[in-house]
Amino acid sequence: MITNRYAIYALFAFLVIMLSEEAAFSNDSKTIFSTQSGRWSSKETWSSGNLPETGDRVVIRSGHHVIYDIGHQGRTPSFRLVQIAGELEFATDQNTLLEAGLITIISSEDPSEEGFDCHATPPPVGEGRRRPALYVGKPGAPLPAEYTAKIRLRYFEGMNKLSCPALVCCGGRMEIHGQPIARTWVKLKRSVNPVESTGRGATTLSLMENVEGWKEGDQVIVTSTHRQRDREDGDFLSSAQTEVRRVVRTGSQDFTGGYPLTLDKPLQHAHFADENFQAEVANLTRNVVVESAEPDGVRGHTMYHRHSAGSISYAEFRHLGKRDELGRYSIHFHLCGETMRGSSVIGASIWDSHNRWITIHGTNALVIRDCVGYKSVGHGYFLEDGTEVNNILDHNLAALVFPAKTQKDQVVPFDLNRGAGFWWANCHNQFTRNVAAECAEYGYRFENKKTADFDPILSVRQPDGSVKSVDTRILPFIRFEGNEAHTMRFFCLNLRGIARPEGGRLNFVEQNQTLAREAAEALPPNGTPFWIKDFKAWEANWSVHLGTTGVFIDGLNSYRCDVAIWRSVMDRSGFRRMTSREMRVNDIHGPISMGAVPTSTASENDEGYAYEARLQPASVSSFKDQLPPVTVITSIVRQGQLLKVCGSVADTSDIRHVLVNGQKARSLRGSFAEWEIVLEAPASGPMELTAISEDINGHIEQTPHIVRLD
Repeated sequence: MITNRYAIYALFAFLVIMLSEEAAFSNDSKTIFSTQSGRWSSKETWSSGNLPETGDRVVIRSGHHVIYDIGHQGRTPSFRLVQIAGELEFATDQNTLLEAGLITIISSEDPSEEGFDCHATPPPVGEGRRRPALYVGKPGAPLPAEYTAKIRLRYFEGMNKLSCPALVCCGGRMEIHGQPIARTWVKLKRSVNPVESTGRGATTLSLMENVEGWKEGDQVIVTSTHRQRDREDGDFLSSAQTEVRRVVRTGSQDFTGGYPLTLDKPLQHAHFADENFQAEVANLTRNVVVESAEPDGVRGHTMYHRHSAGSISYAEFRHLGKRDELGRYSIHFHLCGETMRGSSVIGASIWDSHNRWITIHGTNALVIRDCVGYKSVGHGYFLEDGTEVNNILDHNLAALVFPAKTQKDQVVPFDLNRGAGFWWANCHNQFTRNVAAECAEYGYRFENKKTADFDPILSVRQPDGSVKSVDTRILPFIRFEGNEAHTMRFFCLNLRGIARPEGGRLNFVEQNQTLAREAAEALPPNGTPFWIKDFKAWEANWSVHLGTTGVFIDGLNSYRCDVAIWRSVMDRSGFRRMTSREMRVNDIHGPISMGAVPTSTASENDEGYAYEARLQPASVSSFKDQLPPVTVITSIVRQGQLLKVCGSVADTSDIRHVLVNGQKARSLRGSFAEWEIVLEAPASGPMELTAISEDINGHIEQTPHIVRLD
């Protein structure tokens, strides 16, 4: 009897707790304001006289600096809203976890649950005015390796499921910086076989480079090197051979010159490596994490709005992105224009995204470098609408991209969203040293055409800072060099070419006529070709497909593909330094000219229909770089009375020098692809930095990057 009574009491207490939890997650929440600067864990910091509790709305008022010091011990509160009008800084001497339905960095102190558009228009930051800010680590002072910081986005009942949960920066500063690792991804040195003499698969890999900083328990991927054939059931995931494992230990260089990496479980698939072509091994683990609380439920997203500031480095973004929803991506720069010039995403890991990894929309002059993208629904690295220019995408990995649906009200109606590692609608950006592996449709896709719903004549920023309407179909690359694609189901590189028809075979006569017509509608000027330099394409269907004239392929290495140059428009294009090995077709297959006249109608099963090509001579007019470089300052770190300034330059030509406040910077890689300089400066107080470049042709930058420090 006593036992039953205690059981009833226990059940009653449990129900009380559950009902209180449910009430806390309901829309009936109280709002708590900060009253002073201080630690989050101090009652004196809050207007209620108590610590914020689960379900509360929390507003950090302007002028207040709060240290977030809530750890993983016990049951961590989950806040409905955290609105930062002052500053919130994560503690750097302990583990922390912030769980919230919506986190906004915005000047307004009026609580709002708008998780997409800013409910207060963010103005430019004036002199002497401090931005609202979120700091999870800082530039030059990342979260120490021995600690972790997590932001967990959880849906609360009554919120807009389309826009929440979310982490949104509306004209404030959002800095997210984990402990750097020297290599986020490396190449495999020797092939691994899933079956050894012992009957078990390989557990120790040999890597090309030292992976100092990778730790026991880190999650890693090994990319596929065996392409998928088209499946009638459309199930791309079931055939994927990119594998996930945990690190057991790393080792120093062995007698073969490789660096051993031991995994927790044998690999199930073979992963290829020789002197020219290799699988990639990438680390997904970071000590700063942004994640969805319920990956199988309502997922979160993050974004920067116009006039925002800040960067991301060595952070992990996982289980984010709202499937098939426009604008709800894992990392999103939304219509920032030139207002975030020099902001960067460096060394981030973005994985298991239901909608892109990184989206750059209407935003210029960002640097995306050393990132690892793994498992994306829809295109991975995505430049959205054709207005984006001067962005630098360097040494990023795109691994395992799934097909997706088109999105309601998407800006470019012709994008079928079938899965590209890198997708863009304006070539006037810089793509260097990137790798795309095991993507459903494309490694790299440039797609732009005139339709009833889309005009490619768009307003684009010019070198002098003005904005001019131009035909974005014919803008050349700033630089496309050293990129690679492998294990593609279809295209490694597709420039303005065809999209496969849904559920049917190609009608090659009709498609070729369409390609010829669309190419003739937008002709790149002589001397400004789409310059593709040192591109690797292997283990794929088609290496390169060109739907535009004026392409200069200057180095193509194809291996184990069906075709090297497939059904491409050849007018006014040129090719040199092309090699191929173990190909089904080694030549330029089915070339097309704007003057091609079909002489017969091909059957659906005949890929080699006859036509009268009337090809013009395949050559490139004398090329001359006409444009000045674009310089960006990516980080500024005070070290006493010194400033360490780092940045990058985008340019077609090599750079003669970079000047910062009139002093020459030092090139760290390539031709100032990365640079740094240390300047003497006051330990505090306002200061202005001006970075400007000149290339070897004498072109001087017309719009230097100017950064004002408080």
